Amino acid sequence: MDERQLLFEGAKQLGVALDETQIEAFMLYKKLLLEWNEKMNLTAITDDIEVITKHFLDCLTINKALDIDKVKTLIDIGTGAGFPGLVLKIAFPNINITLVDSLKKRLSFLEEVINQLQLKKITCIHARAEDLGKQKQYREGFDVCASRAVAHLSVLSEYTIPFIKVGGYLIALKGQKLNEELKQGKKAMELLGAKLEEVVDAAVPFTELCHSIAKIKKIKATSLKYPRKAGEPSKAPLS
Repeated sequence: MDERQLLFEGAKQLGVALDETQIEAFMLYKKLLLEWNEKMNLTAITDDIEVITKHFLDCLTINKALDIDKVKTLIDIGTGAGFPGLVLKIAFPNINITLVDSLKKRLSFLEEVINQLQLKKITCIHARAEDLGKQKQYREGFDVCASRAVAHLSVLSEYTIPFIKVGGYLIALKGQKLNEELKQGKKAMELLGAKLEEVVDAAVPFTELCHSIAKIKKIKATSLKYPRKAGEPSKAPLS
């Protein structure tokens, strides 16, 4: 099976139908990722097939936890090389997506990919989550926050939940330690106005990987006390 077929079939297994244009967009994204990775640290995964399975298909497992096609606005905090936000943008072009990262050079890479793929309704913001979460135009302005491997759930909750509208969701892609994180993160979620709705297990096609995805619902407005100032959530997680 060649790379394009692998991506098409893997996405299909996750309920995502990719057309030829989208497949080509992913191939260009992969090419740029590997080129830029030679001059800056974007990914430890450099095998072509593994980029498709362990990055692209990995991010698309989110579709198992939520019908992404119905989402209007999504923010990705700590997006890194665009995972999962940029992957979701290519697969679901109608979503209005905001990518946030604290490292300017990563955003330069993302802007290059966005320009080359001629993507619309996607914004890159250079900021720390703690600062941006205090700003009126972003606070409680998104249907969904999607996150992959950013921080422990008790810390991640404070970074992300302030951005989500009441009734919206934090979708956190996690591994086998999720249950442990949920025990420690339950109090943080409550303080921030959210609660765990369910845990969805999703296998990544053509790999032995399986994600545990925390689907966390925002049930009331977040107190203006949160997020605390930059650095505090990671130094003293809510508990």
